[in-house]
Amino acid sequence: MSPQALGTLSSSLPLVLVLCSLVYASSLDSIAPQNDSNTDLHALCCLKLHLTTSAGLLVSWKNDSLQFCSWSGVTCSKRHASRVIALDLESLDLDGQIPPCIGNLTFLTKIHIPNNQLTGQIPPELGQLNRLRYLNLSTNNLTGRIPSTLSSCVHLQTIHLGSNSLDGVIPPSLSQCSDMQQLSLGHNKLSGGIPEGLGMLRNLAVLRLATNSLTGSIPRSLGSSSSLHSVVLTNNSLTGPIPPLLANSSSLQLLALSNNHLSGEIPPALFNSTSLQKLLLGTNSFAGSIPALLNIDSPLQYLILQSNNLSGTIPSFIGNFSSLRWLLLGDNNFQGNIPMSIDEIRNLEILDITYNFLTGSVPASLYNMSALTYLGMATNNLVGELPHNIGYTLPSIQTLIMQGNQFQGQIPTSLANTTNLQVINLRNNAFHGIVPSFGILPSLVDLNLGKNQLEAGDWSFLSSLTNCTQLVNLRLDANILQGVLPSVVAGLSKSIEVLLLRSNKISGTIPHEIEHLTGLKLLYMERNLLTGNLPESIGNLPNLFVLSLSQNKFSGQIPLSVGNLSQLSELYLQENSLSGPIPEALGDCKKLHILNLSCNSFNGSIPKELFTLSDLSEGLDLSHNQLSGEIPMEIGELINLGPLNISYNQLSGQIPSTLGQCVQLESLHMEGNRLHGRIPQSFVNLRGITVMDLSQNNLTGEIPEFLKLFKSMKLLNLSFNNLEGSVPRPRRGGGCGGRIPTATECLGAADGRARGPCPVSLVAGGGRRRGFGGSPTTSEIHVVRRRCGGWGPLLFQKRWGALGCRGGGGGRVVGSAADLAI
Repeated sequence: MSPQALGTLSSSLPLVLVLCSLVYASSLDSIAPQNDSNTDLHALCCLKLHLTTSAGLLVSWKNDSLQFCSWSGVTCSKRHASRVIALDLESLDLDGQIPPCIGNLTFLTKIHIPNNQLTGQIPPELGQLNRLRYLNLSTNNLTGRIPSTLSSCVHLQTIHLGSNSLDGVIPPSLSQCSDMQQLSLGHNKLSGGIPEGLGMLRNLAVLRLATNSLTGSIPRSLGSSSSLHSVVLTNNSLTGPIPPLLANSSSLQLLALSNNHLSGEIPPALFNSTSLQKLLLGTNSFAGSIPALLNIDSPLQYLILQSNNLSGTIPSFIGNFSSLRWLLLGDNNFQGNIPMSIDEIRNLEILDITYNFLTGSVPASLYNMSALTYLGMATNNLVGELPHNIGYTLPSIQTLIMQGNQFQGQIPTSLANTTNLQVINLRNNAFHGIVPSFGILPSLVDLNLGKNQLEAGDWSFLSSLTNCTQLVNLRLDANILQGVLPSVVAGLSKSIEVLLLRSNKISGTIPHEIEHLTGLKLLYMERNLLTGNLPESIGNLPNLFVLSLSQNKFSGQIPLSVGNLSQLSELYLQENSLSGPIPEALGDCKKLHILNLSCNSFNGSIPKELFTLSDLSEGLDLSHNQLSGEIPMEIGELINLGPLNISYNQLSGQIPSTLGQCVQLESLHMEGNRLHGRIPQSFVNLRGITVMDLSQNNLTGEIPEFLKLFKSMKLLNLSFNNLEGSVPRPRRGGGCGGRIPTATECLGAADGRARGPCPVSLVAGGGRRRGFGGSPTTSEIHVVRRRCGGWGPLLFQKRWGALGCRGGGGGRVVGSAADLAI
């Protein structure tokens, strides 16, 4: 460091730091430690120069340089005066990199610097600290590899490097640290296998390697240490079985192996251990049945086996695990009844048996397990009714999940007395009667009663829910609520994000006050009997992500305020009686992925603003309206669009050549319009298209030869035009039987009908046969609407049918001339 640089430094640092800088600068030529206290002073000054803190928490380090043993976080030896033996700098918001000069603090036995903002690599010079016993650099932003030189610290007992961004492999040389007791490297980016030598460490007590990218098998030697009590290897990609030594360890208290690819059967020794308290094996590929229990005094408190391939019955001896607090058996292949002995686990707090094949009724005594906070029995074949006093016998219950069974009867009103309830999920059962009032549940977050046979009565239950200020999800879809939607729906909690009321035969209008639900993200009200105009206030829902109002009786125009929905991703308004022009304001919904306005009475031209929605990818459907004019050239900007349907309108002009820029197109429906001219040569770029229907237009010219290159084509319909030439035959492997199929052949195959000669010509002169002298008649359009139904929303998943029709349309694309003739 030059004198000039030091002069600049002195203007901004305390005097002692300048002195430290001078001392450090004089020692740069040699990093070897000296046998006096100056060595440690130099190293501390060096450390101070490389570390910064916005909170100024190293302020004490500016004291008299001869008294550095009194600096905050510094501990010196009592036997060797002025020699630093410990650094304790936890949670000081330290930034910067650990300098190599830390290796000069040769008397260090402890380095404790967790929960800071340190960056860079761990210096290999730590290997010079042959007295080091404890190293903790966890919860920082360290990168790079773990230095293999740490193995030179032969007295190391504890290494905590978790919650960083370290990569590379675990150094096999760490197994040379024969005094190692705790090794914690979890939550990094480590790869490769677990070194076999780690299992041979005779004093190893704790091994934590969770949440890395480790592969291979668990070391066979792991478990040989008589001190081993905790092994945490969750969230990796480990394979193979649990090794015998580990399963038979007599000291093991915690074994966490969840979220790997482990296989084989669960070793019986684990279930009969006299020390094991926590056994976490979830989300693996373990098979077989639950091992027999021989030790009736098992100390096991947590048994997590969910998401494996376990089979057989839930054994009756499960009740002998009297110390259990958590029992997670969900997502396996268990059959038979729920054992009655389960009620003998008096302190059980969490019971999850969802996603199995359990049958029969639930033992009545299970509903008397007063310590239960979580009860999950969803997606089985369980039957029976809920006891009327369940709200009193499960006083601690917070989460009740019984979805997807065959439960029946009425929902007990006593549930409203379980004041800790946060989640009620009774979806997809056969409950009937009036929805109870849950308004006195102050912590209710999620109420899911969809797909039952519930009624609204006087809708007082909805009024009561306005008191549930924590409510986020309300799902009442697919019931028989019926009646007029009360305006009190707008009085629900502002925290509500999901509101499902679809398929309920609800009538009335959407109240203007709906704008008060400012937290709403998903609004599903399709397949009801709602009428009137869409309220202008709907544009005041700033977080709305999905708006589904299809298959109702709405009329009037789309409010211009819809353009304010900047977060909107999916908009479904199909099969209503909406009219007027499509608002240009929709072009302001820049995050739209799917837009369905089909089967209405929209008129006017297609606004070119729609084609500025570059995120449109999952579908644009404007079919079965009264749109006119030419297709804007800007349509070519929809470069991410998959399905496009503008069929059965009154569109005229030529097909824009820019449409060939939409190279992601999967299906293209333009049939039933008044388009003329040639098929654009630019369509040669649409190599991934599977369905193209240009029928019932006035197209002329030659059928392009490049169509034979479209190996993915499943349906090509060019009928009822004035095209010339023959349908190109593609190479083997494309279409039906190695060629582009006719409409009747592919649609017939999709219907399971016998294939036969094509009744509709796809070549020149095909004309408008079979009674179609122009546009389809009203009855013919009705067939299309009834049989396709447009795209409908699918909550939490999106599935496309065999030929591209989404949602409730049976998975078929219909609407071609051949299909209308069926």
